[in-house]
Amino acid sequence: MAVNSTKKDENTALADKTRTILRLAKYLLKYKGTIAVVLAVIAVATAITLINPLIIEYAINVCIADKDYDSLYKLTFVALALNFILFAAVKGRMYLMAKISNKILVTIRDELYTHLQKLGLRFYDSLPAGKILSRVIEDVNSLKGVLQDLVVTLLPQFITLVAVLVIMFVKNPPLAAATLISTPLLIAGLFYIRIKCSSLWHIHSKKSSNLSGVIHEDISGMRIIQGFAAESESAASFETAVNEHQDSFRNAVKIGDLFNSIIEFTTMLSTVCMYYVGVKLIGIDAAPVGTLIAFSTYAGMIWHPISQLGSLYTNLVRNVAKANRIFEVIDTAPEVFDREGATELPEIGGRVEFKDVSFSYDGKKEVLDNVSFTVNPGETIALVGPTGAGKSTIANLISRFYDIKDGRILIDDHDLTSVTIESLRKQMGVMTQDNFLFTGTIAENIRYGKLDATQEEIEAAAKAVNAHDFIIKLEKGYDTELQERGAGLSVGQRQLLAFARTMVSMPKILILDEATSSIDTQSEIMVQKGIAELLKGRTSFVIAHRLSTIKNADRIFVVDHGQIVEAGSHNELMAKKGEYYNLYMAQTA
Repeated sequence: MAVNSTKKDENTALADKTRTILRLAKYLLKYKGTIAVVLAVIAVATAITLINPLIIEYAINVCIADKDYDSLYKLTFVALALNFILFAAVKGRMYLMAKISNKILVTIRDELYTHLQKLGLRFYDSLPAGKILSRVIEDVNSLKGVLQDLVVTLLPQFITLVAVLVIMFVKNPPLAAATLISTPLLIAGLFYIRIKCSSLWHIHSKKSSNLSGVIHEDISGMRIIQGFAAESESAASFETAVNEHQDSFRNAVKIGDLFNSIIEFTTMLSTVCMYYVGVKLIGIDAAPVGTLIAFSTYAGMIWHPISQLGSLYTNLVRNVAKANRIFEVIDTAPEVFDREGATELPEIGGRVEFKDVSFSYDGKKEVLDNVSFTVNPGETIALVGPTGAGKSTIANLISRFYDIKDGRILIDDHDLTSVTIESLRKQMGVMTQDNFLFTGTIAENIRYGKLDATQEEIEAAAKAVNAHDFIIKLEKGYDTELQERGAGLSVGQRQLLAFARTMVSMPKILILDEATSSIDTQSEIMVQKGIAELLKGRTSFVIAHRLSTIKNADRIFVVDHGQIVEAGSHNELMAKKGEYYNLYMAQTA
């Protein structure tokens, strides 16, 4: 049973590789005209390669034997001309295939990146950023060799192999048979390598991805690593990942080296057998020197294509595994997408309604359980409660970063699943705890919230959140170039810029998820003034652990265990002396 299962797994893996190779071949078919030119060039080069041994044979057996030096000189000139054409053909083939391969890589990388932008947050929750980066950069780059090998190596080497065998058997069947005497040994070696090589390169591909993930994670978390003096632990984890990557590569390469050893041994064995048959059994008259030299050259031309095809197989196994990882991402269906018949969301007033909404991130544990509420246009709702209660989940569902399992979410009586995602999010402003800033100027970072925003709108948004004063004190003001993630600015300054970026879009619905958590008390006092102005006339959801910052909210929802257990104004909830009262008193005690 185990043997049958293993064989079934091998057949499945082979079928997957075949499908992947055919899928890559479809990209080549988009350049049919150029590929036809490449194949024509390959045909010319292959023909010249096959003619060269025949020229040597004729030169030795006829021209030199008969001392016909005039014919020898002419033959030499013809050989030089043909080989100059061969050189030009090889160079032209390499140039054209490099050009096609680069274009295909750009196409695949664009498809991959475009698709990544369509995938929901659940995908990014499940896959580390380092592994995604590895697929976009390293894995795509690895396809270049595969694409070239499919055209430049596979087809011409196969044709060369068949043509050489035909020529040898036509000219001298006994010598041809002697040359192929070591073929069974080669086939047995190839079969063994095929079984071992596939699994080893697959393991190496995984270890490469893991190493990229470790590097990305450590670099992203360097502040934490240094803050806890955990450099040695981080270095140990990195060293483990490097050693695993190195060991997996070494194990895979050993098999490749074994293949080369088999090729060298079979080449030597076939050459010895050919000369033995030619000299001892057939006789020098039946197999003259020129013929033996020609056959020796053809023998090398047999084993060289086989060696090339073996190397091609090794590269295909290694790189097709990476191609599979790319296509896995491309084939991952977005969980959140525009449904058939989705329409543009018209300009909204901001009424939000949850009707018996239930949601789970993993399909097992309910994060929201049958939640219902209605928020009127212009209302400010504060969401409070313990960590993991479901506050941020409510905000994420309003923005439709995830789709709900049961119930309905309506904005101005429009079901979120009936409108396009772009038209929904264009009328929303979301600011989270992550004050991520892009490389670029301050003005460009603020304009990211509204790509057609004027300089006046950018400055107005900055003034509203009291960011304008510190911006103009910088050397280049709004044209100051920011480093990655806003390095060089204080945490509070980065938060203010992120807030201005959200505000410049003038959203109808505003979501502030712990938006002031990283701002110091002095900065928060300034920001609260701007927030008070910007909340006017907008439906707003404010998530905050510091309850003192949401006392002026129209209503406060206390969320616990996936349900809204209390709702009311600050004064109403304090008078009830329930969950909110206990939370508030615990913070102010």
